[in-house]
Amino acid sequence: MVQFTPVDQIPGIVQALHETFNEGVTKDLDFRKHQLQKLIKFFEENEKEIEEALYKDLHKPSIETVTAEVAPVIDECKYMIKNLERLAKPTHTKKRFALNASDKTYIRKEPKGVALIIATNELIAKALPKYLDPRAYSVVSAGVVETTALLEEKFDHIFYTGNGAVGRIVMAAAAKHLTPVTLELGGKSPAIVCDSADIDLTAHRLLWGKFYNNGQTCVAPDYVLVSHDKQEALVKAFRKTVKQFFGENPQESQSYGRIVNHRQFDRLQRILDSVDGNKIVIGGQTDKENLFITPTIVSPVEADDPHLMQDEIFGPILPIVGVKDLTEAVKVINGKDKPLAMYIFAGKSEDYNFIMDKTNSGGTLVNDTLMHLQEMSLPFGGVGPSGMGSYHGDRSFDTFTHERSTMIKSTSLEAANQARYPPYTDAKKQLMSVFVLGLPSAAGAKIKTISTVFGAAWDIFFSSSKTNQDSKL
Repeated sequence: MVQFTPVDQIPGIVQALHETFNEGVTKDLDFRKHQLQKLIKFFEENEKEIEEALYKDLHKPSIETVTAEVAPVIDECKYMIKNLERLAKPTHTKKRFALNASDKTYIRKEPKGVALIIATNELIAKALPKYLDPRAYSVVSAGVVETTALLEEKFDHIFYTGNGAVGRIVMAAAAKHLTPVTLELGGKSPAIVCDSADIDLTAHRLLWGKFYNNGQTCVAPDYVLVSHDKQEALVKAFRKTVKQFFGENPQESQSYGRIVNHRQFDRLQRILDSVDGNKIVIGGQTDKENLFITPTIVSPVEADDPHLMQDEIFGPILPIVGVKDLTEAVKVINGKDKPLAMYIFAGKSEDYNFIMDKTNSGGTLVNDTLMHLQEMSLPFGGVGPSGMGSYHGDRSFDTFTHERSTMIKSTSLEAANQARYPPYTDAKKQLMSVFVLGLPSAAGAKIKTISTVFGAAWDIFFSSSKTNQDSKL
């Protein structure tokens, strides 16, 4: 059993982290690099334990654990160590206001401060404190009560991965302190199979993404849209692919996972119980004791089906919705919340461009599933109900960074600044307009404006000089 952190200790834990940040300990780049190296060491030394824990929880195949849970994190750590100096370096801006021409302007890249990252992993909660500096990193083991107490504290950023219902709770709590949030949520990510798609290739890549981790990923294809003419051929290809992937009996396959717990199993079982058995064209078998649900395809399904087409399925059940054409497919997609991911299978660029031009999603992948998450140069995040903010690669650094606009003002050329000081006059207004907008492009207007500016400048500087002399008398 997990032992939760006592609620009365939480304020002190958060306060200690704020004190560490205010002392500047974590701002040092060498300190950060060292912590990243320690994080790499954690994953390298605990890889087997992570594999065993995920196999115990999910029957997760070792290859999925390494490629999705361990290797990408190590790769990101190494990338950050190599690129931290570049990412943290101030960036200089091209000045646009004439009165600032002799000044120094740049953007400082500063850590936002203490960040709350809400995640779920008992193994990490137990082992990570042995590797990272306890002054800068604390792990709070939390249930609902402890998480609620955490959210009452003031953080400088909150990062949450999970469902939309809890995401709304997190965002409401953050609003009390005006704390920025990154929400990686989910939703019903569609897979659109165009008539121009390679059906066999589509079946392999689509079902690989659907049944990866037994369908329990936030970006799993949630439903399929395909033309009525191609629907039967797609089901046939799916049937062949399921057999190739998992054999005659998927329950005996070492490549197929399990549902995470009985609560989620019961939820999925209720979905299956609501489906007309004649529409379950592949699978449908379950084993509650072993938390097993066979790869299941349901076809045909109506776009407004109350059981399969409303909430995210988050499991190994895939409904197929037949449509007349891509226009109808777009209508179905736009009738639902904006998804975290969209998968388009097409052999023609005009097909996938048509869909992308008329829809919106956190990310889009053409002719595959899930693989865009492995490309860390691409920001990953949702839009609208599927999330806000993004991370991966450089964007992860940016997410937790405050860009502090900085100007070092020159103490010279004070005469030019007389145009912005009171008392205000028409001459000062004319001169400031040129400072802001520049000279007009037309030659005649430019000459006239230059003449006016010289006259205005003479009036301002002569008046200023006279005022200074009078003040000395």
